[in-house]
Amino acid sequence: MSPKMGQKLTDNPKDKRIQIRMDSETLDKLDCLVAEQNSDRSKIIRQGIEIQYEKREKE
Repeated sequence: MSPKMGQKLTDNPKDKRIQIRMDSETLDKLDCLVAEQNSDRSKIIRQGIEIQYEKREKE
């Protein structure tokens, strides 16, 4: 049977959920990046994690 209409198939499903707390200033910065990059909050946060991880590997 084929997947439902409109359902995207992916090799890396985003099925884990986390919740964070942040202050208004940090949220404003995040939303600014979202608007500039025409992206969403989750993508920006994942990019930040990748940057930190790559930085860690260089040290």
